[in-house]
Amino acid sequence: MIIDHLKNAALYFGVRERISAGLRWLQSQDLSKLSAGRHELDGTNLFAVISEYETKPKAQGKWEAHKRYIDIQYLISGTEWIGYAPLDACRLGAYDEAKDFQEILEAAGDFLTVRAGMFMLLAPQDAHLPGVAVVSPAPVKKAVVKVLV
Repeated sequence: MIIDHLKNAALYFGVRERISAGLRWLQSQDLSKLSAGRHELDGTNLFAVISEYETKPKAQGKWEAHKRYIDIQYLISGTEWIGYAPLDACRLGAYDEAKDFQEILEAAGDFLTVRAGMFMLLAPQDAHLPGVAVVSPAPVKKAVVKVLV
């Protein structure tokens, strides 16, 4: 798991070519003007999903993880908590291969505040719970870049 401001993205360009491409794409776009939905960058190798929603109380959230994709979760506007826990410390449920969704039945994680202009990079070993209200539900616009492992 990595958390940082997008202005520091160049520090992570050497991690993996597709991560670099995803971060560069985030830097090159006027993300406030992008419509909600999927945006193709390199087919199933690299794509972004733009969403707008209201954050929710922690109790309404669901922990998750992915086996095939790394997430780069970037806050375009708003603030949210994103929970993080090492996957090997979680109790796992079923894995939905079609959705690349690992159900997490139980996790004891920490919550980090992610503000507009910040990203959180989450690898397959990183369970996460995004979209949590910091104080009370509030609107958020987010880009999630999916990077094939």
